[in-house]
Amino acid sequence: MIEDTIRQIAIWALPVLAAIVFHEVAHGWVAYRLGDPTAARMGRLTLNPISHVDLFGTVLLPLLLIVMRAPFLFGYAKPVPVNYYNLNNPKRDMIWVALAGPVTNVLLALVSVIVLKVLLALDFFAHGPMGSLWLAVLTPLALMAKNSVIINVVLAVFNGFPIPPLDGGRVLVGLLPEPHSSALARVEPYGFLIILLLLMTNVLDGLIGPPVRFLLGIFDWML
Repeated sequence: MIEDTIRQIAIWALPVLAAIVFHEVAHGWVAYRLGDPTAARMGRLTLNPISHVDLFGTVLLPLLLIVMRAPFLFGYAKPVPVNYYNLNNPKRDMIWVALAGPVTNVLLALVSVIVLKVLLALDFFAHGPMGSLWLAVLTPLALMAKNSVIINVVLAVFNGFPIPPLDGGRVLVGLLPEPHSSALARVEPYGFLIILLLLMTNVLDGLIGPPVRFLLGIFDWML
């Protein structure tokens, strides 16, 4: 039991870390390109995980979900700071900054599928004279690539949920006309409480489950 848990943590840790770090850096990079240098000035446009790790969201929450054998795994990093008033066109550019994170996760899932396909194609080496050594390397890498597909799809769909401060909520704030845009923006301070309630009642799983399975089905077909 303990050995299996340690093994699960090992093959999930790197994919989770990469998914959330790339997600946050994408927000900051797009904001920088659209006129806001806040993240760059604070040294947050880096892939160094130390700059992005949040003790609860990056470490404890994924670990807890793994131990509890939750139906899906996700986490989060420290949000990259974005000053929307610095953007060239705040209302429009907010949409692109928010979309950058989930789009990056979908692209990472695609890259992971390609990596997994290559690793599976190299399976014939496992039957050679160094088969056991090859399997010792190939199997963990393949599992990490497979888990990377799952975690990136879940993060993309979860963050696309249309409640601020999630990315989908900020996209919707940017798309809606006034006064609806401002009304939705005022939900942001209570957004995570709403999400927590949806998670505890399994409503969130029912809402994001179908699109997650749809995207995973597409990537599985690509294999």
